This record gives sequence, structure tokens and C-alpha cells, in this order.
Amino acid sequence: MSEIGLADSPVDEGRSLPIAVKPMRNALVDGPILRTLLSLAWPNIIANTAGTCVVIAETSYIGRLGIEALAAMALVFPLVILTMTMSGGAMGGGVASAIARALGAGDTERASTLASHALLIALLFGAAFMIGMLVFGPALLELLGGRGAVLSHAVAYLQIFFGGAVLPWLMNSMAGILRGTGNMKLPSFMILSSALLQIVLGGTLSLGLGLGMRGVAAGALLAFSVSISVMSWYLFSGRARVRPKLRGLKISRAMFADILKVGAIACFSPLQSVLSIAIFTHMLAGFGTAVLAGYGIGARLEFMMTTVGFSIGMASVPMVGMAIGAGQIARARRVAWTAGLVSFTTMGVLSTGIAIFPQIWVDIFTQDESARSAGRHYLQIAAPMYAFIGLAISMYFSSQGAARVIGPVLAQTARFVFIAAGGSYLLQHAATEGEFFLLAAASMVLLGGLTLASVMLTRWGSKPATIELRPVALAAARNPGSQPPPRLG
Repeated sequence: MSEIGLADSPVDEGRSLPIAVKPMRNALVDGPILRTLLSLAWPNIIANTAGTCVVIAETSYIGRLGIEALAAMALVFPLVILTMTMSGGAMGGGVASAIARALGAGDTERASTLASHALLIALLFGAAFMIGMLVFGPALLELLGGRGAVLSHAVAYLQIFFGGAVLPWLMNSMAGILRGTGNMKLPSFMILSSALLQIVLGGTLSLGLGLGMRGVAAGALLAFSVSISVMSWYLFSGRARVRPKLRGLKISRAMFADILKVGAIACFSPLQSVLSIAIFTHMLAGFGTAVLAGYGIGARLEFMMTTVGFSIGMASVPMVGMAIGAGQIARARRVAWTAGLVSFTTMGVLSTGIAIFPQIWVDIFTQDESARSAGRHYLQIAAPMYAFIGLAISMYFSSQGAARVIGPVLAQTARFVFIAAGGSYLLQHAATEGEFFLLAAASMVLLGGLTLASVMLTRWGSKPATIELRPVALAAARNPGSQPPPRLG
């Protein structure tokens, strides 16, 4: 029946016309939570598994350079992790959150403008890291306990990697833009490709061409450059849901604020995490090179495990962000709880298995028996507690999606204070390395518990608007038929 025929037809007053069902506009907002979360997470998991291969490969061929090189990597590793987690998990999450909230509210123009401001932030922060680490990095490594050949190896890596610090910042910001639109596949594919390329280039430059630690760092930067090239083409060609604006772009404080109110605050979380690791590394340096190298091997497993939490947590950012933008606060909460449970369970099962059979991981990297013993000891104590790290990471990312990150950041502060105070106490009482490992494990439980509590206690969404009833309005509300008195003058 045509529209005209329908309009001319008589309508039975006893029956109402059928109500049009609103079509599903976005699976991230309307789809089943667990299935949607896993569909977003699996590309991240596959890609970050490749990142794990990089960790294994790098540590393996660094081990061929000698135990001093392994110890040097344990020194410089917190600084590298700071750069990657701050640019990817913190600021990248802030970028994804801002764009997801804009898209959830149906404002594509705002999302595109936010993307441009995100790239400007990446350039500025990358330049700041480059200058800061090149100037103060060697002294910082020495402060952490680097001496002799260990310090030389660490400085060699630092100078190359941080000389190109703008590259990881650009790469992770572009990935954040794409993830904010719900596109997890392209960033994950680029991480996978970059990881494979990094393994080949790092091994070739460090061992094949004899560049040592400088070759390892150069391989990473070259791989990042390839990822940046591909994602730049995808974004600026208009194939993505948002296209960063270049022509006619007006710098806006409001746009910077929308990203930085999440990203800048979130940066304090990896900063405090790295400071915690740095303090712990400094304390363990007193036990000798073998213990330091063994702990470095264990810390690399922790980094590998956190990629699982990162994959699941990052998948929750656009889901939570778009739900918040659409005003669906209850759904945003359910996404957070689901992601937290999946992350806690997955990391708990995997890390407990490693704790039972630590030699599977440790024996890959060194033939030195004292370093192997220290690595096995650390994993047997600390690895089962990685589940709480996974819980904390997932809650942290969900909080980014909701633009409420202060609670998880303060939980990281509590962990930092706990390690600093507990480590000082152990040093004063001549504690063993095992007691320091117990301190690390306890700090993970503390972090997970406090982060979960902070999310439970934090209000999500905007505050409800309050309506002020003036006397005239109040009288009109009580007597709907009355007219307000005329205004004079």
C-alpha cells in the first residue's frame, strides 16, 4: 500500500498504528556485551601475542650479547615501558575515549577535530621525551644502579631509542584514534606486522651487523615507522570513520582538554608504575648482577602478561565511551565488570601455570645458573598475582572510557608508596631477595583491590541536571490553568 493510500485509509480509534522499531545503529552500543567485547579483544590479543614474541626474541639475542647486556636491559626496560604505556595505554586511551564519546553522541565532526588534536599532542609529548631522556637519561640509569659495562650497554640502547621517541607516540596516537571508532583490526594488524619486522631487524642489526644494543633499538624504531606510514594512509585517505582535519583546523583548548582530562591524568598511572619498578630494580641491584638479570627476565613475563589485560581493557574503551556518550550508564558499568572478570581469569590461569613451571620461561634467556635460579624464584612467588595486575589494567581502561581515571591513578599511587615504604623497611632489616619478591607480589594484590574499589565507588556519567523552581514557576506548576502575572517594565 502506498503512503498516500495509507494516509487516506480510515483509522480504527481502538487500535494504534504499529510502532517502528529503532534499528541497531552500533554493536558497541546495542550488541551483547561479552560477545562484542571478545570480538574487539581477539585482534588485540593476537597482535600482542606477537609483541610477546618480540619480548622473547629480544631477550634471547640480548642474552647472546652477555649477562651484562641482560642486566642493562633490566635497567632501561622501565624507561621503554614508560614511553610505550604512556603513549599507548594512557594518552592513547584518552584519545580513544574522547573519540568514542563523541561518536556515541553522534558528533562525527567533533571526533575528526579531536583526531587532529591527538596528533599534535603526540608530537609535543614525543619531543619532550626525546629531549628529556637524551639529556637526563644516562644520569638516571646510573642512579638506578648501572655501572661499568652494564651502564654502557644501557646508555647505547637509550640514545638510539629515545632519539626517535616521537615515533612510538605518533604510532600509538594513531592506533588510539582508530580504536576509538571501534576499529581494532587495523591497529592490531600493524602491531603484528611491526612485531615480526622488529624481530627480524633487531636480530639482524644487533647480531648480524654487530651493532649490539644500538641495533636492537634501531630495529624497533624502523618497525614503528612502517606502522605509522600505513595508519597515516588509512586515516587521511578517508577510509576510517573519522578523518583528522588539516585544512581550516582551528586549535581549540576544549579539544585538548577533552583528551587531556583523561590522557594526562592517566599518564600518572604508568609513571608511578615505572617508578615502582625503578625503585624495586635499584633495591635489587644490591644483590648483584645475577639477581638483577633474573628479575629482569621475570619482569619481562609480567610485561607479556599485561598485554592480555591491555587487549581486553582496550577493547572496553570504545564500548564504555560510546555507552557513556549515548547516556547508557548501566551498560557502561556492565562492560567494565565483564572486562575485569575476563582479564582477571585469563591472566590468573596463564601466570599460575608459569609459576608452577617457571623453567619454561626462564631457561629461554640465559645459561647462567645463578640468573636462572633468581628468575625461577621470582616467578614462583610473584607470577600468580599477575591476575590482580590484569584486573587493575582492565578497570583502568574502562575508567578511561568513562572519563573517570582519578581512582585507578590513586590506586597506583598507593602501590608506589607501599613498595617504597616496604622496600625501605626490608633494606634496613637486611632482608633476602625472596622477601623483596614477596613485597612485589603483595603490591600487585593491593593495586588490583584498590582499583576495583575505586571503580565501584566512582560515579559515572554526567551529574543529573537540577531544576530550580522560582516562586512564579512553582505556582504555575501547582495551578496549571493559571497564567503568570505580567512583567512590569
